[in-house]
Amino acid sequence: MRRAISLLLKVAVSSLLLYFALRLVDLAAVKERLVRVDPRWIALIFPLLLVQTGLLALRWQKIVAHCGASLSFLLAFRFSMIALFFNQTLPSSIGGDAMRVWLVSKHANWRSAIYSVFLDRLIGVVALAILVLVCLPWTLELVRNPIGRGALLLIGLGCLGAGAAFVGLAWKRLRVLQHWPFTRHLAELAEVALAILRSPRSFAPAFGISVLVHLLTALAAWCAAGSIGADVPLLYTIFLVPPVILVTVVPISIAGWGVREGAMIAAFGYAGLPPGDGLIVSLLFGAGYLVMGAVGGLIWIATSGRRERAVNAPRTP
Repeated sequence: MRRAISLLLKVAVSSLLLYFALRLVDLAAVKERLVRVDPRWIALIFPLLLVQTGLLALRWQKIVAHCGASLSFLLAFRFSMIALFFNQTLPSSIGGDAMRVWLVSKHANWRSAIYSVFLDRLIGVVALAILVLVCLPWTLELVRNPIGRGALLLIGLGCLGAGAAFVGLAWKRLRVLQHWPFTRHLAELAEVALAILRSPRSFAPAFGISVLVHLLTALAAWCAAGSIGADVPLLYTIFLVPPVILVTVVPISIAGWGVREGAMIAAFGYAGLPPGDGLIVSLLFGAGYLVMGAVGGLIWIATSGRRERAVNAPRTP
């Protein structure tokens, strides 16, 4: 019952946010531009998202190894594709992460499954926050609005500070954390994260892959802008899209719908770009993930059926 109520609330939030986002733009102009979408640009988005998913699977595979388990790249990629499906049907990325935990638990223990997914998400968010802060001098040149500037600083520094505070839980003098199972697991997670940070051979690939993933997101958004002939330079999407993606991490809507559109409209508006273009870019970008999620759902159905047949197959005496 609680899950149903939570899901209904997320649907309501997404619908409400989309409603307010649509009120900020000229819908007639948006509809006219959507009719003239160039499919050649749209076709470029899917290879980018596919490569992005492969990079995410590679990063996760390396983190799984740090958590004391083993996962092949093909399995990590398949599980990541399936997670995309659940990301589109449940709040934010929580549904996909829960599915990844469940799938990995079939090949490793629950501790390694939960730890690896949590750390994978943490590293991705912190790397995104660092990218936002590194690009901040150029982003602030685009965003002159005081509210927009304040939001950028708050989002970037807030996420980075939260990551640093979490790693601080590995401090040995915090013995009080060992008194309760939940805090003890948090401390163990922080120790694994600190070990990754201290090892250049581990940190450099994880951080490098994360940056590439976010740059591919910006490139996909640029292709979405190109499909409607929007005059949006690639550098603009690199500076504006990562903060938008960082905002959608907050699990208050279904797959970030509504939050992403409102944030993209605001980002484009603050940068002096047409807010309607921001809405279209967000919608096309979200549609790309919907298609990828649908493919992930087909993979899930196909592989689940194969596993059931393997389990129910008669054994030869």
